[in-house]
Amino acid sequence: MNNLNPIPTPLAFTKMHGLGNDFMVLDAIQNPVLLAPEQIRLLADRHFGVGFDQLLLVEAASHHAVDFSYRIFNADGSEVEQCGNGARCLALYVRDKGLTTKNVIRVATRAGIIELKINSAGQVRVNMGVPKTQPADIPFTAACEAIFYQLEAGGETIELAAVSMGNPHAVVPVGSVKRAPVQTLGPLLESHRRFPAKVNVGFMQVLARDAVKLRVYERGTGETLACGSGACAAVVAGRRAGWLDAKVRVQLAGGELQIEWAGDNTPVLMEGPATKLYEGLWVCSDGRNKR
Repeated sequence: MNNLNPIPTPLAFTKMHGLGNDFMVLDAIQNPVLLAPEQIRLLADRHFGVGFDQLLLVEAASHHAVDFSYRIFNADGSEVEQCGNGARCLALYVRDKGLTTKNVIRVATRAGIIELKINSAGQVRVNMGVPKTQPADIPFTAACEAIFYQLEAGGETIELAAVSMGNPHAVVPVGSVKRAPVQTLGPLLESHRRFPAKVNVGFMQVLARDAVKLRVYERGTGETLACGSGACAAVVAGRRAGWLDAKVRVQLAGGELQIEWAGDNTPVLMEGPATKLYEGLWVCSDGRNKR
């Protein structure tokens, strides 16, 4: 066990999830907080902490064009650029906390500005922005842009698409997500040298032109029950390959997302649920990292 500075207490939080992709959400507007990576790892621990896939930090707007800013941290303490399921939870969180009365909310992330719209059924529609497929923008090491690339991993040649949704994604076509080597190939691709910022790895099974199944191994977290930006990346990859229509149902272990993409130079639209589980208060004064 390594010593670390105690987490500030009491620390009020909300536990939420989007299709089983779960989050600890903190209001850093009214109660500013700064957590070190090792403190985040302790909070993320499902035995000794709160337990979550990502930590969401809601902050005051960074400029006049947005309503809020927010930061996203993986369970390993690393900060990431984008999270589609987290964005939907953030929309319901700021409404529930009385931080806004708007139904359309603009939010600044490390990946840029995204727009969230809460509909009458409580579903949240997210404008995830225009996907990037140029290797340097992902980032991915390749001589030129292609729909699919080949790379070596685990002694095999793997064919995959590379897409940025503000965060990097590799999309691997598979015949069956049930038999996909998520736990073995996922970590190998996540830290592959051709992805200098690491990568989220999606394993996509095409069911029909309007439906796919998807499992995602997220960088810094491992396999999650759902990944919103991963669902968007999978549809972009499938559309570019000519396999999918503009509107696609993406079936994940935790539930289903609706993804729309009209094509090049247009934004990807994602719609799905977000759920508040409970309010909590972290009062543990133990300053040890038990992970």
